[in-house]
Amino acid sequence: MRAMRMPGVLMLSLALTACSTVKPDAGHEAVLTAKPLLFGSGGVFDETVKPGLQYVAWTTSATYVDMRPQQANVQFDDLMSRDGVPLDFDAAIRYRVIDAVKLVKSFGADAQWFNRNLESPFRNAVRDAVKRRGMNEMAIDASAAEAVDAEVSKAVEAIIKRDGIPIQLIDVTLGRANPPDAIKHQRVATAEQEQRQQTERQAKLAEDQRMEHERSRAAADNAYRLAMSLSPDQFIQLKSIEAMRDVCGGGKCSFVTAGALPTFGIR
Repeated sequence: MRAMRMPGVLMLSLALTACSTVKPDAGHEAVLTAKPLLFGSGGVFDETVKPGLQYVAWTTSATYVDMRPQQANVQFDDLMSRDGVPLDFDAAIRYRVIDAVKLVKSFGADAQWFNRNLESPFRNAVRDAVKRRGMNEMAIDASAAEAVDAEVSKAVEAIIKRDGIPIQLIDVTLGRANPPDAIKHQRVATAEQEQRQQTERQAKLAEDQRMEHERSRAAADNAYRLAMSLSPDQFIQLKSIEAMRDVCGGGKCSFVTAGALPTFGIR
C-alpha cells in the first residue's frame, strides 16, 4: 500500500516544483498572481516583473501591463452646443500607467478597464464643457477648443485622484467639431453671399473712383481752357489737334486745313 502511494506523492512534488517563465517586453511590466492548488495563500504579488526573464511557479499567472504612454479615442455624436446645434467630433485622452499592481488589483488590466472606469466620467466632462459654448466657437475658434481641452483635463485629473486610478494624465485633445450637413450647407451659402456682396462693393468702389477721376480731369481741362481764354469750340479744336498729333507722331500723316477743323490722311 505504501508503495502504491509513492508515485502519487512524487507526481505531486514534481507538479509543485515545476516552473514557467515570465518575460515582459520593453516598456511593459508583468503583475504576478499566485493560485495555490492545495495550501497557502494566493493573490497578487506586490512587486512586478520588469523587462527580462523570470521563472515562476506554474500555478502563478502573469498579467502584462503596458507602461508606455497610451491613447484612448472616444467618439461623440450629436453633442449639443449652447445654441442647440448637435456636433460630432472625436476626442483623445493620453495617459500612462504609474502603478501596474494597483491597476490589476483594483481596476483590472484587461483591454476594457478604461471603458469601465474612466470613459463615462470623461464623456460627462466633455459634454459639460461643450454645452457652455456655441457652435461657431467649437467649429472655428481655436482658442475655444484649447479652453475646452484645459477644462476637460482638469476635470479628468480630479476624477483620477478621486477614484485612485493609478495613471498619469498626459493631455486631452478634442478634434474639430462637425455640425450637421444642413448647417454646413447654410454656412457655405452664407459665405458665398458675403463674397458676392464684397465683390459688388469692390466693383462699386472702382466705379466711384473712376467717376471721381473723370470729374477731376474734366475740372482740370476746364481750368486750362479758362486760363488760355479759349471758347468751348476752340478748346475742342485744340484737343482734336492734340489727338491727331498723337496719332501722327511718326510723321506718316499730312494735314490739310479745310474749314474750322483740319483733316489728315495717312501716307
